[in-house]
Amino acid sequence: MHNLKRASLILDDGTVFRGKSFGYEKPVAGEVVFNTAMSGYPESLTDPSYEGQILVFTYPLIGNYGVPARDTVQNLSAYYESEKIHVEAIVISDYSFEYSHWNADKSLAQWLQEEHIAGICDIDTRALTKHLRERGSMKGKIIIDGGEEIDWVDPNIYNLVARVSCKEVIEYGNSGKRVVLVDCGVKHNILRCLIRRGVTVIRVPWDYDFTGLSYDGLFISNGPGDPTLCDATVEHIRKTMQDTCKPIFGICMGNQLLSRAGGAQIYKLKYGHRSHNQPVRQVGTNRCFITSQNHGFAVDSTTLNDDWSPLFVNMNDNTNEGIRHKTKPYFSAQFHPEASSGPTDTEFLFDEFIKLL
Repeated sequence: MHNLKRASLILDDGTVFRGKSFGYEKPVAGEVVFNTAMSGYPESLTDPSYEGQILVFTYPLIGNYGVPARDTVQNLSAYYESEKIHVEAIVISDYSFEYSHWNADKSLAQWLQEEHIAGICDIDTRALTKHLRERGSMKGKIIIDGGEEIDWVDPNIYNLVARVSCKEVIEYGNSGKRVVLVDCGVKHNILRCLIRRGVTVIRVPWDYDFTGLSYDGLFISNGPGDPTLCDATVEHIRKTMQDTCKPIFGICMGNQLLSRAGGAQIYKLKYGHRSHNQPVRQVGTNRCFITSQNHGFAVDSTTLNDDWSPLFVNMNDNTNEGIRHKTKPYFSAQFHPEASSGPTDTEFLFDEFIKLL
């Protein structure tokens, strides 16, 4: 029998969900969002795009395969998407105290406690997700019974990209074409996908002026929060497009920042796309792909100017899933072609980018 303290998830509309704490026992606040993937919690927890968020897993059983060791290969995490957990807390239905996997190093609860991350279980995540779908993502906080109260936090008012981006220039590989990667909160599998294709990656901070560097192509990474707070990145992208015609590829936040540099506007989705099963269609074709996604903002395709056109569209809600320039080698995807975790249907986009270099 596991003796867990009672805890509550409180939403800012006054709704309360009662459960038990199985992670680090502390009060936390953030934006409550949900993910409908059936697996991949180690990758999701370490995805920098979840910075500042309380993550609800809709899949009912979490923790049954533990978490892998923090091994590194070429100075990158071998199994995780960054150097630490980025979510503020996780909310689940049924926590598995017993785990089994060939690659497991410890339990999910141990990992949360080591990294001081809150976790609450025995929550009706189906009811919670239905509530969020109706009302939209909202502020929330987890309070341990008998513990201190805390204020609400809206992470989207802060520049989360600046919080998760690297602080200095880092280079990976030493041969082949040179790709400047603007780190807005890059997932490590994006770096792995590029390195595996034989290019040298120069990873720079989100606000670094890379326009004077020698490189063959520009990559703009994923990242958390509101893209309208990243004006420095947008200006550097815009200057690059004015001064050169070097290939540009953006993923997730990279799609939004490239769109902003091209003059388009961004808006916040009601509850975002966070799953492994988002269907997208390549515009102008009948080619459809199942994609992994994690974002709360989207590009308004109607604000693209005549030089740009949508590249992909979401089959569920018709939102923008990527753009392309009509005459220059610039394109982007709102979803995650590197698929960690998630389907690998669209990893070919990395090959398309490499061919342009």
